Amino acid sequence: MAEMIGQILGDRYELLRELGSHPGRRTYLALDRRRYEQVVLKLLLFGGGMTWDDFKLFEREAAVLQTLDHAAIPRYLDYFEINTPDLKGFALVQTYIEAKSLATWQAEGRVFSEEDLRLLADRLLDILIYLHSRQPPVIHRDIKPTNILLGDRSGHDLGKVYLVDFGAVQTAIADSTRTVVGTYGYMPPEQFGGKTLPASDLYTLGMTLICLATGTPPDELPQKELRVQFQPLVSLSPPFIRWLEKMVAPALEERFDSATAARQALKQLDTSPRNVFLRAKTPPYGSRLQVRETPQGLLVQIPPVGFNASLFSLILFAVVWNGFLVVWYSVAISSGFWLMAVFATGHLAVGLGLIGSILYTLLGWQVLLVTSKDLRFYEHILGFRWRRPKVLPLEVIEQIEFQPQGTYRDREGDQELSSKLVIRAGSQAIELTENAPSVTSKDLEWLAYTLGRYLGRRVVESKT
Repeated sequence: MAEMIGQILGDRYELLRELGSHPGRRTYLALDRRRYEQVVLKLLLFGGGMTWDDFKLFEREAAVLQTLDHAAIPRYLDYFEINTPDLKGFALVQTYIEAKSLATWQAEGRVFSEEDLRLLADRLLDILIYLHSRQPPVIHRDIKPTNILLGDRSGHDLGKVYLVDFGAVQTAIADSTRTVVGTYGYMPPEQFGGKTLPASDLYTLGMTLICLATGTPPDELPQKELRVQFQPLVSLSPPFIRWLEKMVAPALEERFDSATAARQALKQLDTSPRNVFLRAKTPPYGSRLQVRETPQGLLVQIPPVGFNASLFSLILFAVVWNGFLVVWYSVAISSGFWLMAVFATGHLAVGLGLIGSILYTLLGWQVLLVTSKDLRFYEHILGFRWRRPKVLPLEVIEQIEFQPQGTYRDREGDQELSSKLVIRAGSQAIELTENAPSVTSKDLEWLAYTLGRYLGRRVVESKT
């Protein structure tokens, strides 16, 4: 209704521009001529498809907003009846927030990283904790990108987050109305039956995050047994994917039971320390580690140590040892004294082991692969596996230990220890040790906290 622009309602609110419209409802940016500040005016107009349920929801929104006091929620200012020759209905006045919706940011091409999504989830869960802790609990019922405002980014910060449009709001005592409201694709299964609980808001929040991560509305994503199959479309860490899966579980008993529980689980995913180089997505400067995302998961490759002074000494020893064995076996064969050859079998195994160690130092790679199900560690030389791979299912991995390089004192005196990384899973463990220049102490420290963050496990620094 462009003809309404410029009109003054309630003897003080001048309509400046339309912000949105639905059948029977219109939202305007207005100027409060008494306070000379911009406000939002939501109108419920008779006619134009308005129903009795619309009126009940409008009144409930006004009543609930009066009871709320949170910096990230619009504040109730006024409520009055409109009775002019041209307009009849009701008006709700609330504070104006100068920020764009997530839907607008997305349409303008903004891409949300996993760190952005985690920050966004944390701040929205803080709002939901406030709403759900009210007596009775307040359930928003329509969380989606158009109802979340995000201020301009400030430095590395995501920007201020606001939850708006409480037009579908419901309190626990109002559950008996069984009014079905919400947005298809974002609504949990129980909401289609008119039943909503605090966990219903968690579902809509999870779907909002998935929409931002995939760039696709939830109703356009493939589903299997009511579960949205978003995983192949995102580049997110497995722990965060599992957290999202729990947020949008179709069955209530599989979902987080509260916003507090969801927020606590989210915070436990991020175990990165304060050190800047440990938070980096790439290894420390000068590192020889090769780290990349693959369709299977996170792939970490540690190159061979290469030639060094220690290897030179090993080669000399191997030449002497195996040279002695050549002479020994030559004498045994030429003299026909086969017992000599049998006697040297153990020495032969040592000689072959020395050759294998030399080849491994020159050509051996160590590989860590983190998939959505397990963590695999294996070693190979020119593509041939050196030892049997170790496989740890993700669910049994308890923690990651990092032992910094240094001198430690015990009962036997000072002990000089190299850096070490240990991934523990019950009685099993995968251990990586410092072996410069292939893998340095800083490499292991960075890798420990990167794996901890990727797997959602805590990192413990130990001295033994």
